[in-house]
Amino acid sequence: MLNPWRLRLLSRLDTLGTVRAVAQDANLSASSVSQQLAVLEAETRTQLLERTGRRVRLTPAGLMLARRARAILDHMDTVEAELRSLGDEPVGLVRLGAFQSAIHTMAVPAVTRLAGAYPHLDVELLELEPHESIPALRGGDTDVIITTTDFVEQPLGPDLDIVPLATDPIVLVSSGDSPRGPAVLSAYADEPWALDMPQSYMANLTLRLCRESGFEPRVVCRFSNYLMTLQHVEAGLSIALLPGLAVDHRYRVTTRELATPVTRTIAAVVRRGTPLRAGVNVVLEALRQQEPPALAQWTDEGAVNG
Repeated sequence: MLNPWRLRLLSRLDTLGTVRAVAQDANLSASSVSQQLAVLEAETRTQLLERTGRRVRLTPAGLMLARRARAILDHMDTVEAELRSLGDEPVGLVRLGAFQSAIHTMAVPAVTRLAGAYPHLDVELLELEPHESIPALRGGDTDVIITTTDFVEQPLGPDLDIVPLATDPIVLVSSGDSPRGPAVLSAYADEPWALDMPQSYMANLTLRLCRESGFEPRVVCRFSNYLMTLQHVEAGLSIALLPGLAVDHRYRVTTRELATPVTRTIAAVVRRGTPLRAGVNVVLEALRQQEPPALAQWTDEGAVNG
């Protein structure tokens, strides 16, 4: 009989790549992980690992079992939740990953409503940008994510189900005394720019849009926190491209649509082919019902936030 815990270790090896990384993730020693994987090989009577130098990698059989293990473990979670519920009430843990600007505008309000309606449902909220949340969902570390379907570096393939939630404009953010009206990016070729961290959705998008406008942005800072970006911009030290949802109106900055409008599609995403637990279903429904803040606020007359 397959041991769920050992299957989880094998699945994590496929996701994380090394025994050492699996050991750190599981709070075990590397030798303990290796021993458990060896036991799994004995239980299955199949070679699941092969050594290449000082590292191990999954054999074709190991790769197949690791990826089937995710579905097996998901199904076990579903059965366990159904047994615990003794009815239709959603119970248990649902892990919801969301990018920074969706946490306070979409995820927290939805989770707050769920806490009042379903006292036996626990929603664990994780801040994960698209380049982190999509692999986390595929690897079984989250049950639902809020992400964007426009992140071409991390495509959403046929293994995932997508529930559209909203659209969000990308806006140019500058200090409060900046001009208003639609922004032509080429006019800002000589300005100092604030960017998100390398390989993140907004960093890659900003670089692409600037290069399409004929220049390489002069990057003077990088922040993983939009509030720090807004503070830097407010001080007149940089300009930035941000999603509309990320602009906190406590900062005195000017937000302007782009002359060639750019929007991102915000969606909730789950793994396809896995029977959805009652808890996952109610989280999805709460996100569908959550109205994001008004996004049509980037006008010529009222662009300065106070």
